[in-house]
Amino acid sequence: MNSNNSNGKKKLLILAGAAVHCKVVEAAKELGIYTIVADYLKPESSPAKLIADEYLMNNIFDIDELVQYIKDNNVDGVLGFCIDPTQRPAQQIAEKAGVPCFGTWEQVMALTDKTVFKKLCKDTGVDTIYSYTEDDIMVDGKIEYPVLVKPVDSRGSRGVKECFTKDELMEAIPNAKKESSNGGCVIEKYMTPDVNQDLTISYLVKDGEPTLVSLGDRHSGRKEDNLDRQLVCTIQPSRFVNEYMAVADERIKKMIKHLGIQNGPVFFQGYWDGNTVRLYDPGLRYPGNEYERILNVATGVNLMKDIIPYCVGGEIEGYEEAKGCYDLNGKVCMQYMINVGPGVIGTYQGLDVIAKHPNIVDVTQKHFVGETIEATGDIRHRAGEISVLCERSYEKMKEIIDFIQSNLRILDVEGNNQIISPFDRTILDKWYKQLR
Repeated sequence: MNSNNSNGKKKLLILAGAAVHCKVVEAAKELGIYTIVADYLKPESSPAKLIADEYLMNNIFDIDELVQYIKDNNVDGVLGFCIDPTQRPAQQIAEKAGVPCFGTWEQVMALTDKTVFKKLCKDTGVDTIYSYTEDDIMVDGKIEYPVLVKPVDSRGSRGVKECFTKDELMEAIPNAKKESSNGGCVIEKYMTPDVNQDLTISYLVKDGEPTLVSLGDRHSGRKEDNLDRQLVCTIQPSRFVNEYMAVADERIKKMIKHLGIQNGPVFFQGYWDGNTVRLYDPGLRYPGNEYERILNVATGVNLMKDIIPYCVGGEIEGYEEAKGCYDLNGKVCMQYMINVGPGVIGTYQGLDVIAKHPNIVDVTQKHFVGETIEATGDIRHRAGEISVLCERSYEKMKEIIDFIQSNLRILDVEGNNQIISPFDRTILDKWYKQLR
C-alpha cells in the first residue's frame, strides 16, 4: 500500500509492525503525524500495518532502499521503537537520510553489543555480572559453574543457554555465536533468579538529563518447561525500588551522561543481588511489552507521545511530567505473559471475557488457532500478554490473577492443556511482603 496522501502532515517511518508497535502508530496519529510501517511481513502478520496510514514491504535492513524512500517522499523521521533488531538500522537510516536519531553509531553499539556495554559499565563504575573468556574454559578450575552463555546481541533469549559443565558450555557456544550479528558470545556467572531479582529499567533522556520512568521485577518460567529464561510476568514498581534509588540510580544516570546520549529512551536489564544492581542487557529503546499503555492510564504520562516529536524534528515532550512516574501514582501493574508449549493450537478462549475486567488495561494475542508452537525455549512460546493495573492490595492482585486463570483456556488439537509455566502466586507473596 502506498497512498502517500499525507495532506502536509509530518511523516514518520516506523521499523517493524508487530502488535507492540500498534501503540506507536496510535500515538503518532493522535499527534497528527502520518505513519508508515516497514517490514517484510504481510499485513495480516504485522498488526501495526493494518492501522498505519501506509506500509512498505521492505526488510528493516534494506537501509539504502529505506533511505531513498525517505528522501523521495519527504519523510521527517524514522523510529525503531522497542525491539533489538530495529536499533542499528534506525540509526543508520536516520543518519544517512539526514533526519533525527536518538544516538550516534558508537552510542548505539554501546547499547546493543554486550561486550562493548560491559566495558562501558567498567569504565563508569556501574556493576555488571562477572564474565569469563573462551580461553578460561581450558584452564582447570577457572570457571565456576553454572554459567550463562549468550550472543553479544540477539533478542528473545535466542542462543542463550545455562551450562553446568565444560562439555555443555563447549556445545552451547556455537549456538550463541550463530545468533549474534558478529559471531561473538558472552559467558557470564549464572545469577540464580531465586536469590537475585531480575529487573527491567527504563530512562527517558532530554537534553542529556536522564530520569527513571520504569522499574520492575521480572519473573521467569519453570525449568521443566524450558522457560527459565522467559517471562511469566513483570510487576511494577519493583519490590526493590527504594534500594535501587539509594545505590544505583545516580550511578546509572552518570553512565548515560558519560555515553553522551542527549535525547531518547534508554533501557537496561539487571539483577539486584542484595547489595547492588548488576546490569547485563542494554538498549537505546523501551522494553518490548505494553508497559507504556499501563503507565499512561496510571499517570497520564505517554512515553510514545514524549519521544515521537523528537523523531520528526521537534523535542522530547512531557519530560517534567515523567519524573517519578515509575511509582505509578501508588498503584501496581502486572504484565501477565501467556506461554504455551509445543504443539498446534486448537482452542483459544477467554481473552474477550478477560479484556472486559475493569482492571485490565490491554490484552494482546500473539499466536492463534492453527499455529504450530515448537520447543524453542525462547520468546516464541509467548502466545499473549495481559496488562493489569490496580491498587496495591494483595487480595486485589490475587483476585485478578485468579480471574485470568479461571477464564483463560488454550488447548492443543488433541484437547490437552497447552498453557505452560502459569503465573505462580508465590510471586505476589514476595512482592507484597518486600514493598509494603
